[in-house]
Amino acid sequence: MGIEIERKFLVINDHWKIDADDGTDFKQGYLTQAGSCSVRVRKEGDKANLNIKSAEIGIQRQEFEYPIPVDEADELLDLFCPRTVSKKRFEVSYAGKTWEIDVFEKDNQGLIVAEIELDSPDEAFELPPWIGDEVSAEARYYNNELARNPYSEWVDK
Repeated sequence: MGIEIERKFLVINDHWKIDADDGTDFKQGYLTQAGSCSVRVRKEGDKANLNIKSAEIGIQRQEFEYPIPVDEADELLDLFCPRTVSKKRFEVSYAGKTWEIDVFEKDNQGLIVAEIELDSPDEAFELPPWIGDEVSAEARYYNNELARNPYSEWVDK
């Protein structure tokens, strides 16, 4: 069993771009989001995965991920995922850690979220100057929720 320990933050300016890589395009959809887990199909550049993640809100969740052929991911997304999440993910190194910056597109355009994966829930790390409020405990910032309730439809941004 895999455990994901991840914290999410809003991004308050573009200063992260100075140290960012070229980014990778993502498209993902959810086959199910009910009950105790979500099942996601994700295209990440020229790779694709099927991902099962426990439904807990917070910084620690169970996660399983399996590679699948890209053409099958396309077919699953087309057949079973009417609402998808599109984003470009950039990696930025800061103070010895890798941050993932998700710049959302289409229905979630305008939303930029930074994530950091940790080895333990209480691991100390330094916040970059472009980091704003933490949103790890706010379900609406999770990708599966953004597929159901896109940022463009929020009244209280």
